[in-house]
Amino acid sequence: MTPLEVGGYSLVLMVVLIVAGLDIAITLLLLSSIGVWLIRGSLDVTLSLFAQAASDTISSQEFAVVPMFILMGLLVSTADLGKDLFAVAHRLCGRLRGGLGVATVFANAVFAAITGISIASASVFTKVAVPEMLAYGYSPRFATGVVAGSSVLGMLIPPSLLMILYAFLAQQSVGAMFLAGIGPGLVLTAVYSIGIVAMARFTPHRVMRVDSPPPPPPAQGITGLLRTAPIGILIVVVLGGIYGGVFTATDAGAVGAVGALIIALARGKLSASSGWQVAKEAGSITVAVLFLIIAANLYSRMLALSGLPQVLIESIAAAGLGATGFILMYIAVVVALGCIIDSASIMLLVLPLVLPVVAALQIDPVWFGVVTVIAVEIGLLTPPFGLSVLTIKSALGNEGIGVADIFIGSLPFVLMMILVLALLVLFPGIALMFT
Repeated sequence: MTPLEVGGYSLVLMVVLIVAGLDIAITLLLLSSIGVWLIRGSLDVTLSLFAQAASDTISSQEFAVVPMFILMGLLVSTADLGKDLFAVAHRLCGRLRGGLGVATVFANAVFAAITGISIASASVFTKVAVPEMLAYGYSPRFATGVVAGSSVLGMLIPPSLLMILYAFLAQQSVGAMFLAGIGPGLVLTAVYSIGIVAMARFTPHRVMRVDSPPPPPPAQGITGLLRTAPIGILIVVVLGGIYGGVFTATDAGAVGAVGALIIALARGKLSASSGWQVAKEAGSITVAVLFLIIAANLYSRMLALSGLPQVLIESIAAAGLGATGFILMYIAVVVALGCIIDSASIMLLVLPLVLPVVAALQIDPVWFGVVTVIAVEIGLLTPPFGLSVLTIKSALGNEGIGVADIFIGSLPFVLMMILVLALLVLFPGIALMFT
């Protein structure tokens, strides 16, 4: 078997094993080890390459950014800040027709700036926003669709776990990736908000009962705004510190984690028991992410040994696709994979193969990272996998809202994401304006 055949078969087997349910990190390590062994014909070389990949990948201090931002997000969730964000957004937008949908988007956008995990946003706002919208006559499909659609902002607006993962895989600055997510995140928030208002105006029966009065804003006044002030301060300190060059992304993660800890303690939401649970969950997620990165690094080295990326580059050059043709083909493949594989798995599967192509075509790797994140996040809303949709269904419990209803409610937001992705391809400056 030639090295090129080894690389090709590994891609096919990877998709099969992942769809069959095998853990993505185990799949990568298994196929990488077998691939290197078949290419080099030596088990010692395989073990040596594995040890080197593990050491080279996570020996840098920069990897401290992973546990810090994860801890920050978990502490923010524990402090119930999502509920306060929604209450204030409700007050500002509640009298608009479809206003609670807009409020959910705004609250999710702010929440995304302090969590970085879409699934956390989906879980929190299912419990906070969906009951409120249903109580005021909103359609169950629309209510859950808004939460599912806006939850993807958690992986786009910094800090973002997927941005961190891409930065390490593509050897880019985490800070640069964070800054590149701001513009597209704001654009997607605006498109969602405009889309919701348009839906409420032109297809009101799909949004809420036509005879339903706009909900009154909650009577919280200045108190509600004051309760969300710590969130604003935390965002300004973390992102402002990175953007202003005061500290690195790793330092910002540590500062954010300490700030979130202070907020949780001050609000009386963190006990010894809950604090231990947060620490264990942060450790568990961190280990899983770092293990994935090690596995992806080893897989990248195996592919390089096989020569498959170079063949792909030559094939694209011979086909005359160019950068634009490659990007369109890449987006189509990633969106299709999103129907059956989770976001991190898609990135770990395709990036080792396409990043050499990106370099050969002189595509900006930071911009490409944002395109990748948006494309894989579409998969959170598409059947049958749709992780955000499944998370919402799980958080709802037995509310009489089926998975199919949530997928249907999410469809307009999938289309809006595709629109933003098209804008990003046409106008790369949207992602690069802050970098």
